Formats: sequence, C-alpha cells, structure tokens
Amino acid sequence: MNFLAHLWLAEQSGTSLAGSILGDVVRGADLSAYPDDIAHGIRLHRRVDALTDRHPALHAARTAFGTEHRRYAGIVLDLIADHALSRDWSRYAQEPLAAFRERAGVAIETAAPWFVRAGGRASDAAGFAALLDSYGEAHGIDRAIARTARRLRDPAPLLAAGQGWQTRLPSVHAALPVLLDDLLAAMRDETVSSARTMR
Repeated sequence: MNFLAHLWLAEQSGTSLAGSILGDVVRGADLSAYPDDIAHGIRLHRRVDALTDRHPALHAARTAFGTEHRRYAGIVLDLIADHALSRDWSRYAQEPLAAFRERAGVAIETAAPWFVRAGGRASDAAGFAALLDSYGEAHGIDRAIARTARRLRDPAPLLAAGQGWQTRLPSVHAALPVLLDDLLAAMRDETVSSARTMR
C-alpha cells in the first residue's frame, strides 16, 4: 500500500493520518518519542505492509513479475493500488477525493515536526495534496516510479519492473476490494487489542 491507501485505511479505522505516513519514515522499534496516536499509526502502517506483502489476493500479480523483477514488485504494486483507489474512490468513500486529499495534507503539515524528528522532511499541505492527486493519473505513477528509483543505489531494476505497469492494473483493481477489507479488519483488530493492553 502506498500513501493514499494507507491514509484511507487510517481514516476508515479512526487512527492517525500522520502516523499512517510516518510508518514509511520512522526506523526502529522504539516509538516512545512519539505521541500515542502517532506511534499506534506507525505500528499499523508496518502491519499493513507486512500483510500486503503476503496477501493471497496479490499473489498472481506479484508472481507475474518474474524472478528478475520480483524484488521490486511490491513497490510497483503499491503505486498501482493507489492509482486504482484514486480512480475508483467513490466506491470506497463518501467524502470527495479532493476534500480528503486536502484534509490529509493539513494533517501531514501539522505533523511536520515528527517527520523532521524521524529524519524525513516537512511537507506543506498543498504539496502533499498535489502528490496524492498525481496518483490518479498515469504520468503521476510514472513519475512516482522514477522518483523512487532515484533513491536506490541502482535504479535500473525498479525502472524495468515498472515498465508496462498499466497492463497490471486490471489484476490489482480486481484484488483491491478484498485486500482493503482484510487490511481494515486487521487494523481494527489490532486497535482493539492495543486498547485492551493499555487498560
């Protein structure tokens, strides 16, 4: 799952929007420096990533990459999932996507000190909303793949894995309802268990 899907899951489960994104930034198991709601969101982000990596709904889509590109399949599939969610947003939420993107951007900007503390960078609300908006367009996914590849020591394998990503869109689109339902159920279970532990 990429940013938009993580944010949707956080919204649907009533957990931290900022924490759902900080999960990509914060390293290590010690989350004591963060507010409880953000720390919980970070833990949920990690749980979602682990469940997504082995979810049977994406098995066929993952194996279709072939052994030479499978290491990068998760990155590409995460971005495709955000594209599919963006394009079919009204199926999953009553709030218009533009309004949700704006609200999410404000949440991320408000949490800027926590991003900086984690070694990331602060994002302004408009910039983050624009990033989410870009996932709804094919060229936005192309740019996201290229941007992610530039952060790697050798960008070529990810760029190769991302070629022709639109041919993989139907399988991800078909898997998304089951995948999101299962991830949301796991998040809710985790939140209930966490609440019981804190009593």
